[in-house]
Amino acid sequence: MVLGMYLVENNATVRAVAARFGISKSTVHKDVTQNLKNVNYALYTDVQRVLKKNKEERHIRGGEATKIKYKHESMQKSGKNPVK
Repeated sequence: MVLGMYLVENNATVRAVAARFGISKSTVHKDVTQNLKNVNYALYTDVQRVLKKNKEERHIRGGEATKIKYKHESMQKSGKNPVK
């Protein structure tokens, strides 16, 4: 239940929750999708809303990460100091 509350309160990703609590992404996902449904259905529905939003936005985050990666590599090859 703590994982679900953290995920909703911080609008966090499964990966961020796993890192925060020092557990695997699989454990977080199983807890907030399977176990939480039987313990606190209201929180479960809130978690599902956040997970859906994250899934819809993941291609954007992935594209931004790739853009930053290639910008960084380009700067290194040219001998410039990469700026974030």
